[in-house]
Amino acid sequence: MLVALTFLIGTATATGATLSDAAGSSDTLTAIASGSTTWVWPLDPPHTVARPFIAPATPYASGHRGIDLHGAVGSAVYAPADGVVHFSGVVVDRPVISIRHPGGLVSSFEPVTSELVAGTVVHRGDTIGALQSGDCGAPCLHFGVRLHGEYVSPLRYLVGIPRSVLLPTRPLSQPAPGQRAPLASALGHQTFRPRS
Repeated sequence: MLVALTFLIGTATATGATLSDAAGSSDTLTAIASGSTTWVWPLDPPHTVARPFIAPATPYASGHRGIDLHGAVGSAVYAPADGVVHFSGVVVDRPVISIRHPGGLVSSFEPVTSELVAGTVVHRGDTIGALQSGDCGAPCLHFGVRLHGEYVSPLRYLVGIPRSVLLPTRPLSQPAPGQRAPLASALGHQTFRPRS
């Protein structure tokens, strides 16, 4: 069922036309490409992730191609960034809306009913629809993002998420003043020299 969802959202719009066929839509994406690169959350706070993104090992393997956010039925769903509605309709048995953003990004939301149609320009923070009841056990919004067709975690783009920083697991030896430690020894590795 997820493969069908990927296929339908990735190749068709509600009107059967591609994004480039919509009047002025490719020019619109170019015009809005200079907008903000950080995205807003698609639901009002609190932002509770019910199920995280789990990258599939291969394009057709199991995984969770997005995040599920707790929400209330009827809650407004917002465009995370400027873009053009790519698809708005029902896939299998769920209402879905997808937005094409500059830089090869497409965001998708389900279950969301919307009055918007393919080709509609939306701006960061605009209401794009209303959350419906889903299959999370409690009402939740499934929020997926594709970058050039590959699923990525939506958390990469949302404002308010601090970036991860890798820190060393042990203290690094300090070189004497004025000297530079070799990279291998600074990382705790032995340096091997070839025999002559």
